[in-house]
Amino acid sequence: MTEPRRIILAVTGASGSIYAAEMLRALASDDRVSHIHFLASENSLRVFAEELNLSGRNGLAEKLLGAPCEKLRQHTESDIGASIASGSYPTSGMIVLPCSMGTLAAIANGLASNLIQRAADVCLKERRPLTLCVRETPFSRIHLRNMQLAAEAGATIFPTIPTLYNHPQSTTEMARQFVDRVLAHIGLPQPNAYQWRADED
Repeated sequence: MTEPRRIILAVTGASGSIYAAEMLRALASDDRVSHIHFLASENSLRVFAEELNLSGRNGLAEKLLGAPCEKLRQHTESDIGASIASGSYPTSGMIVLPCSMGTLAAIANGLASNLIQRAADVCLKERRPLTLCVRETPFSRIHLRNMQLAAEAGATIFPTIPTLYNHPQSTTEMARQFVDRVLAHIGLPQPNAYQWRADED
């Protein structure tokens, strides 16, 4: 039997809140996940309002899910004393989706000035999976340098690039396929995920 997973999901102020919504739904419905530690940055709240017509921090995760979720633990980015700020609290890893260039820069340079940055810093120092789903285009040299620094420290750089070979019929389907790929990468393959089979064995 697989040990239950405690996953941290952080959402920052880059475009792509639909990815975060689909990730939250996937984690909530996965029986292998026992705890979801959810953090939405102050800047992400504006993106949620503009892209998904969801306003306010209170009950944001429940609004995204459409119902309460017992495994959900919601934190504010200012709560530096939260459980996930300590390396002694066991988690199975962290996903930042989408990851803004500002958050990437802070993580890459070890600033840890809020809970999102600190939780990521804990994952790096404890050698736990940290997946940064960066969202920007084009990349400047500073962005590329910060991605290299983060990767050298142990993070996985996983840009929010959707697949097209599965012929998605909606943006939601695109987002879900991307989420499936991220979850497979951290050892949580999803049962209905599309898999490319160019040549059958």
